[in-house]
Amino acid sequence: MKRPLSTPANYSIVLVNYKSLELTRTCLELLREGVQKAGVPVFVVDNYSNDASSDYLRTLDWINLIERKSIAPEAGNIAHGRALDLALEHIETEYVFLLHTDTFIYNPAIFSLMISQCTGPQEVAAVGCLEQLNRGVARSTWRLISRFFKHYARRSLLALGLNARAPKPFKEVHLKSFCTLWNARLIKKHGLHFQMDGRNPGYELQDRMAALNYTIGFISPRTMFRYLDHIQSGTVSAMGGYAHSHRRVKMYNQLTRESPLLS
Repeated sequence: MKRPLSTPANYSIVLVNYKSLELTRTCLELLREGVQKAGVPVFVVDNYSNDASSDYLRTLDWINLIERKSIAPEAGNIAHGRALDLALEHIETEYVFLLHTDTFIYNPAIFSLMISQCTGPQEVAAVGCLEQLNRGVARSTWRLISRFFKHYARRSLLALGLNARAPKPFKEVHLKSFCTLWNARLIKKHGLHFQMDGRNPGYELQDRMAALNYTIGFISPRTMFRYLDHIQSGTVSAMGGYAHSHRRVKMYNQLTRESPLLS
């Protein structure tokens, strides 16, 4: 790994790459000018891609590249979480932003906006968004209502002894990691990690931080997506993990067509 850049910034940026050359290239190109001017360290963990995306990352002299070697087969969320924890070991700034490679930052002011939520008498452990895209008021309301009825329908079926899937929470409570700010100092202080159970990285960490009475800050999708775009499950779509007709593939195709760096 290259030596971390000396920086006056109080935050670093971490991304995990896995076989997503075009997404990773676009994400980094959009970040480059803003973070270099501000002296922000950017850490990219290559999750044993062993492909053209690995070769591309090795050509960049402005990032801190960490090449992770896979020891045994891992679920995708576990591999991602362990890669984040590997980067965390190298973070020296107080804050760290986790980005997905399918997150395109068009206005780096989002970083200062999120850090501004960390001021106040109570220490803030994390700041982020509960949704991975901006659905708008109507769609968000309908989604909440439909999930509410589905949740209690499943609970009722299970209570009657009938076969039903376990009810999922109808209301989102965990920050989505496509663009999330974490207080790295507090994480290390309590000996915590991003990957601590079988759930998505950061979920258990958020629960533990909340239990320690640290504040979790929330930014609305309407505000968040003024500064960026996010291709939900863009890496999976890019790798052909969904059928061509899947809504996430359609979203991926639409956003990649609209991006000047991918068109």
